[in-house]
Amino acid sequence: MATTQTPVKTLPDIFYEDPEPVEDHMLQEEPLTLLLSLLHKHYADRPDVFVSGGGFVMYDEKDPNRRIAPDCYIAFDVDNAGIRKEMANFWVWRIGKLPDFVMEMASKSTAANDLGPKRDLYAELNIPEYWRLDHTGGEWYGQPLIGERLVDGAYVPYEVHTAPDGSVTSYSPALDLIFSWNEDGGFDLLDPLTLLSINQIVPERAARLVAEAQVDTAEARADAAEARADTAEARADSAEARADTAEARARELQEEIERLRRQR
Repeated sequence: MATTQTPVKTLPDIFYEDPEPVEDHMLQEEPLTLLLSLLHKHYADRPDVFVSGGGFVMYDEKDPNRRIAPDCYIAFDVDNAGIRKEMANFWVWRIGKLPDFVMEMASKSTAANDLGPKRDLYAELNIPEYWRLDHTGGEWYGQPLIGERLVDGAYVPYEVHTAPDGSVTSYSPALDLIFSWNEDGGFDLLDPLTLLSINQIVPERAARLVAEAQVDTAEARADAAEARADTAEARADSAEARADTAEARARELQEEIERLRRQR
Protein backbone atom coordinates (compact mmCIF):
# COMPACT_ATOMS: atom_id res chain seq x y z
CA MET A 1 0.00 0.00 0.00
CA ALA A 2 1.46 3.33 -1.08
CA THR A 3 2.04 5.97 1.57
CA THR A 4 1.63 9.72 1.08
CA GLN A 5 4.71 11.74 1.96
CA THR A 6 4.60 15.34 3.10
CA PRO A 7 6.29 17.53 0.44
CA VAL A 8 9.53 19.15 1.57
CA LYS A 9 10.14 22.82 0.86
CA THR A 10 13.04 23.15 -1.57
CA LEU A 11 15.75 25.54 -0.40
CA PRO A 12 18.47 26.95 -2.65
CA ASP A 13 21.72 24.99 -2.75
CA ILE A 14 23.76 27.65 -0.97
CA PHE A 15 25.99 27.98 2.04
CA TYR A 16 25.13 30.49 4.72
CA GLU A 17 27.92 31.93 6.81
CA ASP A 18 26.79 32.16 10.43
CA PRO A 19 26.80 35.77 11.64
CA GLU A 20 28.47 36.70 14.88
CA PRO A 21 25.96 36.60 17.76
CA VAL A 22 24.87 39.92 19.25
CA GLU A 23 25.92 40.02 22.90
CA ASP A 24 23.15 42.34 24.10
CA HIS A 25 20.29 41.10 21.96
CA MET A 26 18.04 40.66 25.02
CA LEU A 27 18.12 44.44 25.59
CA GLN A 28 16.47 44.89 22.17
CA GLU A 29 13.95 42.12 22.61
CA GLU A 30 11.21 43.96 24.52
CA PRO A 31 10.92 47.11 22.33
CA LEU A 32 11.31 45.02 19.17
CA THR A 33 8.59 42.60 20.26
CA LEU A 34 6.29 45.53 20.99
CA LEU A 35 7.01 47.15 17.63
CA LEU A 36 6.34 43.96 15.69
CA SER A 37 3.17 43.32 17.66
CA LEU A 38 1.82 46.77 16.80
CA LEU A 39 2.73 46.45 13.13
CA HIS A 40 1.29 42.95 12.75
CA LYS A 41 -1.90 44.19 14.41
CA HIS A 42 -2.08 47.25 12.15
CA TYR A 43 -1.62 45.26 8.93
CA ALA A 44 -3.58 42.17 9.99
CA ASP A 45 -6.15 42.66 7.21
CA ARG A 46 -3.58 43.45 4.49
CA PRO A 47 -2.45 40.27 2.66
CA ASP A 48 -0.27 42.46 0.42
CA VAL A 49 1.94 43.66 3.31
CA PHE A 50 4.88 41.65 4.66
CA VAL A 51 6.12 42.54 8.16
CA SER A 52 9.08 40.73 9.69
CA GLY A 53 11.60 40.94 12.48
CA GLY A 54 13.56 37.85 11.54
CA GLY A 55 15.56 36.24 8.79
CA PHE A 56 17.66 37.97 6.17
CA VAL A 57 17.00 40.31 3.28
CA MET A 58 19.05 38.55 0.59
CA TYR A 59 19.67 40.75 -2.44
CA ASP A 60 22.15 38.82 -4.63
CA GLU A 61 20.99 35.52 -6.12
CA LYS A 62 24.53 34.60 -7.20
CA ASP A 63 25.96 35.22 -3.72
CA PRO A 64 23.31 34.56 -1.06
CA ASN A 65 25.80 35.53 1.65
CA ARG A 66 25.37 39.11 0.47
CA ARG A 67 22.54 39.82 2.84
CA ILE A 68 21.42 42.09 5.63
CA ALA A 69 19.28 41.50 8.72
CA PRO A 70 17.14 44.50 9.74
CA ASP A 71 15.58 44.36 13.18
CA CYS A 72 12.26 45.13 11.49
CA TYR A 73 11.32 45.51 7.85
CA ILE A 74 8.15 45.95 5.79
CA ALA A 75 7.37 45.41 2.11
CA PHE A 76 4.18 46.57 0.41
CA ASP A 77 2.44 45.11 -2.65
CA VAL A 78 3.80 41.61 -2.11
CA ASP A 79 2.29 38.19 -1.37
CA ASN A 80 2.67 37.93 2.40
CA ALA A 81 1.39 34.34 2.64
CA GLY A 82 3.46 33.20 -0.34
CA ILE A 83 6.69 34.62 1.09
CA ARG A 84 6.12 32.95 4.46
CA LYS A 85 5.16 29.64 2.88
CA GLU A 86 7.72 29.35 0.12
CA MET A 87 10.85 31.20 1.27
CA ALA A 88 13.35 30.68 4.05
CA ASN A 89 14.34 34.37 3.87
CA PHE A 90 13.33 37.51 2.00
CA TRP A 91 14.72 36.62 -1.43
CA VAL A 92 14.67 39.85 -3.42
CA TRP A 93 15.21 38.10 -6.77
CA ARG A 94 12.07 36.02 -6.22
CA ILE A 95 9.90 38.71 -4.65
CA GLY A 96 10.90 41.35 -7.17
CA LYS A 97 11.59 44.19 -4.78
CA LEU A 98 13.38 45.26 -1.62
CA PRO A 99 11.60 46.29 1.59
CA ASP A 100 10.04 49.76 1.63
CA PHE A 101 10.85 50.35 5.29
CA VAL A 102 13.52 49.19 7.75
CA MET A 103 14.06 49.92 11.44
CA GLU A 104 16.92 49.18 13.80
CA MET A 105 16.80 48.94 17.61
CA ALA A 106 19.74 50.46 19.48
CA SER A 107 22.22 48.43 21.47
CA LYS A 108 25.83 48.96 22.49
CA SER A 109 27.08 46.23 20.19
CA THR A 110 25.17 47.32 17.07
CA ALA A 111 24.88 51.14 17.26
CA ALA A 112 28.08 51.95 15.37
CA ASN A 113 27.11 49.60 12.54
CA ASP A 114 23.54 50.94 12.43
CA LEU A 115 24.80 54.52 12.15
CA GLY A 116 27.53 53.74 9.64
CA PRO A 117 27.97 50.71 7.34
CA LYS A 118 24.43 49.39 7.68
CA ARG A 119 22.94 52.80 6.96
CA ASP A 120 25.21 53.16 3.92
CA LEU A 121 24.13 49.76 2.60
CA TYR A 122 20.45 50.58 3.03
CA ALA A 123 21.03 53.74 0.99
CA GLU A 124 22.95 51.77 -1.66
CA LEU A 125 20.07 49.30 -1.88
CA ASN A 126 17.60 52.21 -2.25
CA ILE A 127 15.51 51.41 0.82
CA PRO A 128 13.08 54.40 0.87
CA GLU A 129 12.83 54.80 4.66
CA TYR A 130 15.31 53.99 7.42
CA TRP A 131 14.33 54.42 11.08
CA ARG A 132 16.22 53.94 14.33
CA LEU A 133 14.75 53.62 17.82
CA ASP A 134 16.89 54.06 20.91
CA HIS A 135 14.72 53.01 23.84
CA THR A 136 17.34 54.34 26.28
CA GLY A 137 16.49 57.86 25.11
CA GLY A 138 19.61 58.35 22.99
CA GLU A 139 22.49 56.63 24.80
CA TRP A 140 23.55 54.77 21.65
CA TYR A 141 22.06 56.74 18.74
CA GLY A 142 22.28 60.21 20.28
CA GLN A 143 18.51 60.66 20.21
CA PRO A 144 15.57 58.35 20.92
CA LEU A 145 13.95 58.41 17.50
CA ILE A 146 15.37 59.06 14.03
CA GLY A 147 13.55 58.59 10.74
CA GLU A 148 15.13 59.23 7.35
CA ARG A 149 13.96 59.22 3.75
CA LEU A 150 16.13 58.53 0.72
CA VAL A 151 16.68 61.59 -1.49
CA ASP A 152 19.03 61.33 -4.47
CA GLY A 153 20.79 58.33 -2.95
CA ALA A 154 21.32 59.88 0.50
CA TYR A 155 19.25 59.79 3.66
CA VAL A 156 17.60 63.02 4.83
CA PRO A 157 16.05 63.10 8.34
CA TYR A 158 12.38 63.62 9.01
CA GLU A 159 11.33 66.30 11.47
CA VAL A 160 11.13 65.14 15.09
CA HIS A 161 8.76 66.91 17.49
CA THR A 162 9.62 67.15 21.18
CA ALA A 163 6.81 67.90 23.63
CA PRO A 164 7.22 69.77 26.94
CA ASP A 165 7.05 66.46 28.80
CA GLY A 166 10.06 65.20 26.85
CA SER A 167 8.15 62.80 24.62
CA VAL A 168 9.08 62.76 20.94
CA THR A 169 7.09 61.95 17.82
CA SER A 170 7.88 61.68 14.14
CA TYR A 171 5.73 60.81 11.12
CA SER A 172 6.49 58.00 8.65
CA PRO A 173 4.95 58.68 5.21
CA ALA A 174 5.74 55.12 4.10
CA LEU A 175 3.60 53.65 6.88
CA ASP A 176 1.27 56.65 7.36
CA LEU A 177 1.87 56.27 11.10
CA ILE A 178 3.41 58.35 13.87
CA PHE A 179 6.21 56.88 15.96
CA SER A 180 6.11 57.97 19.59
CA TRP A 181 8.59 57.65 22.47
CA ASN A 182 8.47 59.00 26.03
CA GLU A 183 11.00 59.34 28.83
CA ASP A 184 9.68 56.27 30.63
CA GLY A 185 10.95 54.24 27.69
CA GLY A 186 7.44 53.82 26.35
CA PHE A 187 7.12 53.30 22.62
CA ASP A 188 3.95 53.43 20.54
CA LEU A 189 2.52 53.77 17.04
CA LEU A 190 -0.20 56.41 16.58
CA ASP A 191 -2.81 56.99 13.93
CA PRO A 192 -2.08 60.41 12.34
CA LEU A 193 -5.77 61.40 12.22
CA THR A 194 -6.94 60.34 15.68
CA LEU A 195 -3.55 60.24 17.49
CA LEU A 196 -4.80 57.02 19.06
CA SER A 197 -2.46 54.12 19.70
CA ILE A 198 -2.78 51.11 17.40
CA ASN A 199 -3.63 49.17 20.55
CA GLN A 200 -6.62 51.49 21.02
CA ILE A 201 -7.64 51.66 17.39
CA VAL A 202 -7.94 47.92 16.77
CA PRO A 203 -10.43 47.24 19.61
CA GLU A 204 -12.21 50.49 18.78
CA ARG A 205 -12.42 49.45 15.13
CA ALA A 206 -13.86 46.07 16.13
CA ALA A 207 -16.35 47.71 18.49
CA ARG A 208 -17.36 50.15 15.76
CA LEU A 209 -17.97 47.32 13.30
CA VAL A 210 -20.10 45.50 15.85
CA ALA A 211 -22.04 48.70 16.59
CA GLU A 212 -22.54 49.35 12.87
CA ALA A 213 -23.75 45.79 12.40
CA GLN A 214 -26.19 46.22 15.29
CA VAL A 215 -27.47 49.48 13.80
CA ASP A 216 -27.87 47.82 10.40
CA THR A 217 -29.78 44.94 12.02
CA ALA A 218 -32.03 47.34 13.93
CA GLU A 219 -32.69 49.35 10.77
CA ALA A 220 -33.48 46.18 8.85
CA ARG A 221 -35.91 45.09 11.56
CA ALA A 222 -37.52 48.54 11.56
CA ASP A 223 -37.84 48.42 7.76
CA ALA A 224 -39.43 44.97 7.99
CA ALA A 225 -41.87 46.16 10.66
CA GLU A 226 -42.71 49.20 8.56
CA ALA A 227 -43.24 46.99 5.53
CA ARG A 228 -45.56 44.76 7.55
CA ALA A 229 -47.43 47.84 8.75
CA ASP A 230 -47.68 49.13 5.20
CA THR A 231 -49.02 45.75 4.11
CA ALA A 232 -51.59 45.71 6.93
CA GLU A 233 -52.60 49.28 6.10
CA ALA A 234 -52.92 48.40 2.43
CA ARG A 235 -55.11 45.45 3.34
CA ALA A 236 -57.25 47.69 5.55
CA ASP A 237 -57.53 50.24 2.74
CA SER A 238 -58.53 47.48 0.37
CA ALA A 239 -61.16 46.16 2.77
CA GLU A 240 -62.48 49.68 3.30
CA ALA A 241 -62.60 50.23 -0.43
CA ARG A 242 -64.54 46.99 -0.90
CA ALA A 243 -66.92 48.05 1.88
CA ASP A 244 -67.45 51.43 0.23
CA THR A 245 -68.14 49.73 -3.08
CA ALA A 246 -70.61 47.34 -1.48
CA GLU A 247 -72.31 50.23 0.29
CA ALA A 248 -72.57 52.19 -2.95
CA ARG A 249 -74.05 49.20 -4.72
CA ALA A 250 -76.55 48.75 -1.89
CA ARG A 251 -77.63 52.40 -2.18
CA GLU A 252 -78.00 52.05 -5.94
CA LEU A 253 -80.06 48.90 -5.47
CA GLN A 254 -82.27 50.58 -2.85
CA GLU A 255 -82.76 53.59 -5.13
CA GLU A 256 -83.68 51.28 -8.01
CA ILE A 257 -86.22 49.48 -5.79
CA GLU A 258 -87.79 52.84 -4.73
CA ARG A 259 -87.99 53.95 -8.35
CA LEU A 260 -89.72 50.77 -9.39
CA ARG A 261 -92.18 51.08 -6.49
CA ARG A 262 -93.15 54.60 -7.61
CA GLN A 263 -93.89 53.30 -11.11
CA ARG A 264 -96.47 50.83 -9.86
